[in-house]
Amino acid sequence: MTDAADNTVKSAEGAADERYMVPGLARGLGMLAAFTAERPALSLADLARAVGLTRSSAFRIAYTLAELGYLVRDETTKAYRLGPRVLGLGFAFLASIEIVEIAQPHLVALRDRTQCSAHLAVLDGAEIVYVARHADQKALTSHIQVGSRLPAHATSMGRAILSQLSPEDVRARFKDTSLEAFSKATATTLDDLIAQLARDRAQGYVLSRSNFERGIASVAAPVFDAEDGVIAAINITTPESTLSGDDLETRIRDAVVETAATISEWLGHRGARRSA
Repeated sequence: MTDAADNTVKSAEGAADERYMVPGLARGLGMLAAFTAERPALSLADLARAVGLTRSSAFRIAYTLAELGYLVRDETTKAYRLGPRVLGLGFAFLASIEIVEIAQPHLVALRDRTQCSAHLAVLDGAEIVYVARHADQKALTSHIQVGSRLPAHATSMGRAILSQLSPEDVRARFKDTSLEAFSKATATTLDDLIAQLARDRAQGYVLSRSNFERGIASVAAPVFDAEDGVIAAINITTPESTLSGDDLETRIRDAVVETAATISEWLGHRGARRSA
């Protein structure tokens, strides 16, 4: 089995038992996983390389996925894109996540209270995945959507979640990942990242001014479950040009921290509220 297909079907807890694997299914899922926001269209040759197959073998899998609606083939360019059935699976997955349903009214209230876009994200390896977004009118042109993936080490929500993990867990997540710099505030070594996360954990939130995207400010705070484990983070984002005085460091920060604590309580968390 190829690395791409194998990685698609391994669980977070460890390697799958090869006796029960279905190679064709794994390779089909590997093809779907090959599409990214940066590469939304892939040729047959790209798909074949992604799962380590010949073009003829890859064609049979791609043809099957297209017939079932999981891929769409452009007859002009001959490239493949993800089909509508994949979107349906994504919405079904989001609908099954309790935290999204619980967090939604609180995120809407946070957006209205701060006049900033409010988001919810979960951690997946070394990246965060956006699972809820409530945009303010100032952010109509934002490229962030539900399903967007961003590097955890450089983003406010990523750091908010990572700050609640052990240094050993953080090192394991990033051992094979280059820490790309997005600004002078980005940690580019594991030692620097762990030191930064320790500071984030001590204050209970992450505040950013152009740390990830120039001209964009954000505040993030972690969300906890009933076992006091971090399971997500929320944040607000807004153009720095719309901020007045120290609003980000005071009024908006307090609103984010309070909202994260409220969502945590709705999830059964009974720990002390982390004050700003």
